[in-house]
Amino acid sequence: MIEEVIEFAAEMAMDIADTVITEKLSRRKKKMSIKSLIINPGSTSTKIGVFEDETLLFEETLRHSTEEIGRYASIVEQKDFRKKIITDLLESKNFDVRSLKVVVGRGGMLKPIPGGTYAVTDELLEDLKVGVQGQHASNLGGILAREIGDELGIPSYIVDPVVVDELMPIARYSGVPELPRTSVFHALNQKAVAKRYAKETGKAYESLRLIVVHMGGGVSVGAHENGKVIDVFNALDGDGAFSPERAGAVPSGALIKMCFSGKYTEKEVYSKIVGKGGFNAYLGTNDMREVTKLADGGDAHAQEAKAAFILQVSKDIGSMACVLNGKVDQIIVTGGIAYGKEVIEALKERAGWIAPFTVYPGEDELLALAQGALRVLNGEEEAMTY
Repeated sequence: MIEEVIEFAAEMAMDIADTVITEKLSRRKKKMSIKSLIINPGSTSTKIGVFEDETLLFEETLRHSTEEIGRYASIVEQKDFRKKIITDLLESKNFDVRSLKVVVGRGGMLKPIPGGTYAVTDELLEDLKVGVQGQHASNLGGILAREIGDELGIPSYIVDPVVVDELMPIARYSGVPELPRTSVFHALNQKAVAKRYAKETGKAYESLRLIVVHMGGGVSVGAHENGKVIDVFNALDGDGAFSPERAGAVPSGALIKMCFSGKYTEKEVYSKIVGKGGFNAYLGTNDMREVTKLADGGDAHAQEAKAAFILQVSKDIGSMACVLNGKVDQIIVTGGIAYGKEVIEALKERAGWIAPFTVYPGEDELLALAQGALRVLNGEEEAMTY
C-alpha cells in the first residue's frame, strides 16, 4: 500500500513538473519576438525596413535612377532588379534572413477591398501582376513579399492598400450614374493613426467616430465609424481639397471645355489634375515648407493660396462631420504637412468647434505595415481573404 502511495505521488510530481514546464514554454513562446521585413516600393525608390516586433532595427531608402527604371517596359519586369538590391542590402548588413518570421509589402492597385491585413494568395498575386486598377510601383510590394517569403518558408502579407473601399452605399452617388464616387486614399496611414489613437485612449477603434485628415503630396479626409471608412474624398484624381500636387475637385463644366478645347492632350489635362495641380500650379512648388517660407516672407499670392488650402481642408472636415451626424469623438491630423504648427492652428481655428484635435505628424508607413502583420500573428485580428 505504501509503495502504491509513493508511486502515485511520484506520478503526480511528474505531472505537475510537466505542467509547469509546458506553461513556462508557453509563456516563453508568447514572448518570442517577431522579426519582419517590410517592403514599400515607390516609382523611383524602394524603401525597406526590418523590425523586431514594433522596434525598427534598420531602414533604408534605395534610390533608382530614371535610366535604371527606364530599362523595363512594365512595373512587373522590375521585380528581379528590385529584389536583388533588397537582398544585397540585407547581406551587406550581415542580417540573417532566416531569423525573419514574416514579409510584408505595400498593397497595390487591387480591386476594391475592405481594410485589413491580407495574405498574398495566388489570386491576389495575379491581380497585382495584372494591375486590375492600374500599374503602379506599389503593386511590387506584395509581389516581392510573396517571392521572398516563399523562399524563406514564411508568410507574406499586404496591409490596407490605397484601394480600401468601405464606403456606405449612399456615399457612392455622384450625380452621374456612370461616374460613381470611388475610394482611393491614404488608407494605410489613416487606419494606422486611427488605431493608434484608439490604443492610446484605451478604446476600441470600432467604437469611435473619427475624422482623419491626411495631408501630404495628396490630401484625403475620411469619416471613420464602426471601424470602417464610410466616406472619404478621393485623394488621387477625384474630389476634395487641392494639395501640393493635386487639383482636388475642380469646376466640371470648365474642365469639360478644357478637355475639348483642342489645346491639350488627355495626358496633359490629367497632369493638370494629378502631378502639376494644386500648389505646383499656383506657386511652382509642391513643398509646403517653401509655400510657408514664401507666405511668411510677404508673398501675397502664397499667403492667399495657403489660406485657400486651409479653407478647403476645413470644408472637407466639416463635410465629414455631417457624414457622422455631428457626433465626432476626435479629429486626427497626419501626414507631412501636419508638421507645420501654423497649419494645424489655422485648421483648429476653423474646425476646432467640431471636435478636439490630435496630431500625428508624418506617415510611418513601414511601422504601419509591420503592425498590420503583428496584429494577425499575435492573434489580435484575423487575416482577411482576398
